[in-house]
Amino acid sequence: MCGIVGAVATRPVQEILLEGLRRLEYRGYDSAGVALQTETGIQRCRRNGKVQALSNALQEQPLAGTTGIAHTRWATHGAPCEANAHPHMSSDRLAVVHNGIIENFEELKADLQQHGYQFSSETDTEVIAHLLDRELQSVSSLHTAVANIIGRLEGAYALGVIEKADPSQLVTARKGSPLVIGVGIGENFIASDQLALLQVTDRFMFLEDGDVATLTAADITVTDISGKKVEREVTQFEHGVSAADKGEFKHYMLKETYEQPDVIKACLEGRISDDKLLEQCFGVKAADIFDQVKQVQIIACGTSFHAGLIAKYWIEDLVGIPCMVEVASEYRYRSVVIQEGTLFLTISQSGETADTLAALREVQSRVLASLVVCNVPGSSLVRESDLCLMTNAGPEIGVASTKAFTTQLVALMLTTIALGRRQGMSEEKEAEIICALKALPEQVQQALAMDPDIEKMAQPFAEKHHALFLGRGTLYPVAKEGALKLKEISYIHAESYPAGELKHGPLALVDKEMPVVAVAPQNDMLDKLKANLQEVRARGGELFVFAGSEKVQPEEGIYVLNMPACAEIMQPILYTIPLQLLSYHVAILKGTDVDQPRNLAKSVTVE
Repeated sequence: MCGIVGAVATRPVQEILLEGLRRLEYRGYDSAGVALQTETGIQRCRRNGKVQALSNALQEQPLAGTTGIAHTRWATHGAPCEANAHPHMSSDRLAVVHNGIIENFEELKADLQQHGYQFSSETDTEVIAHLLDRELQSVSSLHTAVANIIGRLEGAYALGVIEKADPSQLVTARKGSPLVIGVGIGENFIASDQLALLQVTDRFMFLEDGDVATLTAADITVTDISGKKVEREVTQFEHGVSAADKGEFKHYMLKETYEQPDVIKACLEGRISDDKLLEQCFGVKAADIFDQVKQVQIIACGTSFHAGLIAKYWIEDLVGIPCMVEVASEYRYRSVVIQEGTLFLTISQSGETADTLAALREVQSRVLASLVVCNVPGSSLVRESDLCLMTNAGPEIGVASTKAFTTQLVALMLTTIALGRRQGMSEEKEAEIICALKALPEQVQQALAMDPDIEKMAQPFAEKHHALFLGRGTLYPVAKEGALKLKEISYIHAESYPAGELKHGPLALVDKEMPVVAVAPQNDMLDKLKANLQEVRARGGELFVFAGSEKVQPEEGIYVLNMPACAEIMQPILYTIPLQLLSYHVAILKGTDVDQPRNLAKSVTVE
């Protein structure tokens, strides 16, 4: 959840560190800090709140140094405050930044206190600083000290450490939390992800769990979990630097919403030829694995979970095999029964979602194979899964996911086709789906053109405190995603229901103060949905309907926007677009922080 940046160079690095922190703001945080090697030793500056507060403090009292570490913190142990902000120090000897959670920190803290160490924070991270200080009393190398103490840390960590005794080096290590090394010319860097470093390099090295690395301006030395010196591949960043800029848009979320026609094309590119799926895009082992699949278990969190719910409809309808979908944080903590021939399918924008990654590791040896749908090459889920299908959405900065969700759905439809071939899906049906996918970018563009009308529709929501979202069939998970978007960025309490469930309780909530949003495409459920909507009107509820048929007409208390026509199977993707825009405009009216909503983080790398 936190963000790490570190640098060792031959030039001053304060501004590099600050810029890196700004680029990590999308991850969510409550405080920020830096520590630099200066002529008088390690100097630290921390501030509660935004990176700008830290930047202002450093403008008044700059820190001059060529080696340093920086951090944005999202509170897990101890309240958001300057004392709990990173970096943490042990006397003036060393400074540490840490992403993750040390589960046994209380035990470690008690032991350190018995040895005379005093703690100035409530965090789990401070134990790492003091453990290193104690270890350095018996070893001469910071690299060795880090390698020695990480075996005592239970949980997840990505670390950046600097030591007063050697200003020319920075040591880093990781297990279960994301961390990359940026490879420069006469300078090297660390960060929680590549975006933080695109202003200084486009070459990156990914560490494995248990790796420890020492960076100097001239070289990088890596040892693995056994202490053996290893080489890790250096790769070039795939996306242009401009992908991380807002361009002409006021917010990243709006930019990313408008990028969806292009990223859907990118997700399809190289995966389809004429009217067929090129299933080699899943990996060299894909054909053999798909031949043996008897059921699918989907694991995901948040928005990715909603994508999995839609995929369940597709897989059971088009493939004809069982598909189970479960929230990762529940699945990993219960006794699960895994049937023979289970494909374990994880979905994650970042590829570092802690609960999803833990679930994969828990069952990896008991399933037929694992497949991940992900947006980040080189992420932990991608590296640890048997097969992967990248969504190719490019960097998504806004905390509320938009383009990552729709490209996940496209990738899941390609997965459905690959599985369907083994269960008798005809060539004609495959061609029909491919044709519908090819038409989707233009249809999404048409939906985006409705933005001015959706902005007007948002007006009645500005003073509301609650909302209901309704859908049926594959559009029920779309309603769930719409409700999630509204509460994420506008802070309006929103719930979603299958429309047929209204009479089983939720109708008690409906009155003129409860706007009800319905997704109502033309399909065989439309007449039933219309009856459900009349139940709302009969109780004074205002309806906001995104319709795909003239059967739904506007009247008093019913606001209707007609959607572009599309193949029925693509409706969940297309009807997501107006719900994203509706949430965005409601949030603007309410004056909330659209890209960085309170209490949330983009990459959830802790439980």
